[in-house]
Parts: sequence; C-alpha cells; structure tokens
Amino acid sequence: MPGKIFGTVVSHGLKGRMLTKNELQMLCESRDMDELVTRMKNTVYLDALAKLTKPYTADKIENALKEYLVNTHAKMVNISSGAKILSSYFMKHITWNLKMILKGKALGKSYDELLPKINLRAEELVGRRDLVVKALVSKNLDEAISALAGSEFADDVTKAATIYKDKGDVRVFDVYLDHVFYHDLGRAMNTESQSMEAKNIVSVDIDSYNVLAILRGKFWNLSPDDINQLIVTNTSKVTKDTLQKMINAEKIPEAIAELSTTVYKDIVPQNPTSDIDSILQIEKGFEQIGLKRAQSAFRTMFSVGIVLAALKLIMVEVRNLSAIASGIEQKIPGDTIVSKLININ
Repeated sequence: MPGKIFGTVVSHGLKGRMLTKNELQMLCESRDMDELVTRMKNTVYLDALAKLTKPYTADKIENALKEYLVNTHAKMVNISSGAKILSSYFMKHITWNLKMILKGKALGKSYDELLPKINLRAEELVGRRDLVVKALVSKNLDEAISALAGSEFADDVTKAATIYKDKGDVRVFDVYLDHVFYHDLGRAMNTESQSMEAKNIVSVDIDSYNVLAILRGKFWNLSPDDINQLIVTNTSKVTKDTLQKMINAEKIPEAIAELSTTVYKDIVPQNPTSDIDSILQIEKGFEQIGLKRAQSAFRTMFSVGIVLAALKLIMVEVRNLSAIASGIEQKIPGDTIVSKLININ
C-alpha cells in the first residue's frame, strides 16, 4: 500500500505539471529551434533538455524527451514495486526503437541516418542494449532480422519481413512488433489482479490493437489464418466472436460494421473516402477513448491505474512536443502545428 500511495502522489504531481494549452501555443510560435529550446527550458523540461548541444534539431529534442519519458517510466515502476502491468508497458519503448530500425533497414537507410533517431536508454535499463545495437549496425534488413534470432521478437519480425517483401508496406513491422508487446500486455492483464482503472485503460489498448491488426491484415490481403495469429487476448468489450466475424468478413467495410454492435460503435467512420481512411479514423477514435480513460482514472486514489494513466498522458505530451519540434524545424506555421496536436487538457 505505501507504494500505491506514493505512486498516486507522484502521478498527480506529473499530471499537475503538464503543459497548458497556452504553453504549447507559445512553443508553437517559436521563430526557430534556438527559441524553441529556450522556451522549453522555461518549463518542467529544463533538466530533460540540459544535455542538448547546438545546433538544435528535432531529432535531438525528441531523443532527449524520450530519455526523460523512459526514466520517468522506470521511476514509476520502482515506486509501484515492479507492478507487472507497468513493466509490460515499458516494452513499448524497445519495440518503438525496433520499429524505427527495421523500417529504416527496409527502406535502405544507413546506420548514420538511423542513429540520431534512436535512444537506447530503455534497453540499457533492462539489459537489452546489445540486442538492439546488433540490429542497428546490420547492413540490411535480412541481417537485422537475423540479429534478433533467439529473442522474443524473432518469429514476428521474420513473418513481418516476409510479408513486407511481398506487399512493400513498412507498416507491417509496426503491427508485428505490436503483436509481441500486446501479447505480453494481455498476459499481464490476465495474470495479475488489476484495479478497475488499470483494466479500463489496458482493455482499450488491447481492443484497439486487435481491431486494427485485423483491418490492416485485410488491407494487405493476409489469409484468415495469418490474421488469426495476430490476435492477442480479447476483452469483454470486443468478444472473440466479434473478432472472428471481422476476420471472416469479405471486405473491410463489412469488418468495420461489426464494431457497430460494440461499445465502440461511435468511432465507426460515417463517410470514409477509402479503406485506409477508415482505418486511420478508427485508430484516432481509439486514441481519443484511451485518453479519456486515462484522464478519468485520476478520480480515484491509491491505484496502479493512476500511475499508468499518468504515464499515458506524459507519452502523449512527449508526442506533442516532438511534433512541435519537427514543425518548427520545417518552418510550418504555428497555427498549423497547434491544429495537429493531441488535446490532453
């Protein structure tokens, strides 16, 4: 219980220090990267950006923010006495790096091109640095896949590489690496007693993964067997029967229609312009629901769910700040950058 109490206090503190709309607007109005970094250092991100060196770039800023996020996540896991659900979410940082590396290798990017986009702090904390570095220094995609042999990623990345060579869509690596992450997350949810707040957050993530994996699998014309293998544990909100009906549907619109019988009926696109537009709209809808669940978790006390909610909100804030840095670097107008941010407040 002391860990939960301390975790709750720290989580409320993290939420309370999140940037306001006005602060984000001010950052978006920065004239250049120097001014952006100066303004960011006047926020809670002073320490996170302390090691930045000139010339400032969006990659450098994103890297520093990722390291801050990883360190914050590790701290919260320790405070919560190693809660399995929080440890499972930590894997997301590692799969993110592997996605960047494998997609980069598939597109023929060199080590020097990929290195600025990779932060290995998460791997260092859990003893996986050597594994990821082997993939990073590989000469090509096949070598990178071989570097992951014997790890929990091996089977999925091998399948992903085979499908990529046939379909030519690098997003296949996102889905198959997510499969590793959500498979572990599903086991954590089912084997460890969770608070209602934690279950509410995790269930949306799992439902989102399962639904989007099916839709993307159908978009790539994968076989029903291949799509079935991507499914992880189901929740009571999207039952096994519903998932199977989606897989068996002939076309993507028919698969999406099955969501109309679930609690997610409101995110079913009404006038999509294409199958990929439908998929992107559903993905955005799930993100918004997940964000609302995270925000509502703070109404209770002494729960791992609050710690998870705080981490989810910080992840979104880091995404927003990375988007701002990229926008400023590309000289995109401030109003346009603001319009693309995810509303947390």
